[in-house]
Amino acid sequence: MTTEPAAAALPLRAAPELAGVLLIDKPAGMTSHDVVAAVRRILRVRQVGHFGTLDPFATGVLPLSIGKATRFAQFYLKSRKAYCGAIHFGFATDTYDATGVRAAEPVECRPQSAEVERVFAEFTGRIKQTPPPFSAKRVKGVRAYELARRRETVELEPVEVEVYAFELMSLEGAAAQFAVECSGGTYVRSLAHDAGRKLGCPAHLASLRRTAVAEFAEGRAVSLATMERAASEGEAAKLVIPLEALLPDCPALVVRGREEQDVRHGRSFELAQALRADRGLGPDAAGPAITLLKVMNGERRLIAVARRVAGNVYHPDLVLA
Repeated sequence: MTTEPAAAALPLRAAPELAGVLLIDKPAGMTSHDVVAAVRRILRVRQVGHFGTLDPFATGVLPLSIGKATRFAQFYLKSRKAYCGAIHFGFATDTYDATGVRAAEPVECRPQSAEVERVFAEFTGRIKQTPPPFSAKRVKGVRAYELARRRETVELEPVEVEVYAFELMSLEGAAAQFAVECSGGTYVRSLAHDAGRKLGCPAHLASLRRTAVAEFAEGRAVSLATMERAASEGEAAKLVIPLEALLPDCPALVVRGREEQDVRHGRSFELAQALRADRGLGPDAAGPAITLLKVMNGERRLIAVARRVAGNVYHPDLVLA
């Protein structure tokens, strides 16, 4: 009886690196850091970040960056955001929301819809907004909320933000349901507080839900429980938006061979030589100057994001190894 030689063991293949954006529907009561920590634990991935925090009492879209996607935060932190929520008229709080302490005794206040709509319109466009005392802004190196908790005076400088739309959806008694779209860095709590002051009626933000951040909308957001279940079944990758789908408004440029190596080494290049249909750029690429380009290799995998530095010259700001 002959014995067949044992088959050589096949080398184990490393699991593909998880990279992209995971949209979590953040529940009330958790901080954004809590959610990041939970996803790190569930996915067993250290490199997890976010594209803009949500206050603990708020719910909704929290885009989490996984793996190499953490390097894309620079392109999203100031991006357009959308919210819906409720403002309660009658009393203000020290935090400008429902989690705070009343700033004074409640007063009877029943504004009319026309008044509220007029005030909302005054807060639309580019405005100067003073952040709330309980915020992460720094005052001489100290977080404002730390000073506020110690009952120390917090003096924050107004900053320019942009409110694209601020609409009254309904008004019942002292509660106004609203929808707002604004630039990154806008405090919706301050909008509620300031609107009340403008109306001569103290107010605070009673509830808040974020419905979109840039291209990330709530329709694709999943709960932590859903994500954990998918991870246990080995299906977590299906919930992750791939790197190639990020920055959808940026044209894509395809490079090969020597050009690909130059980009990977961070060398600048001139766009004028690449204005051909087979390079991925559409017919409008020769129009207004393109600020950012997604650079793809021949397999249409994202290898870099390049920024225009002068004329038609671009430099790879972010290079993916």
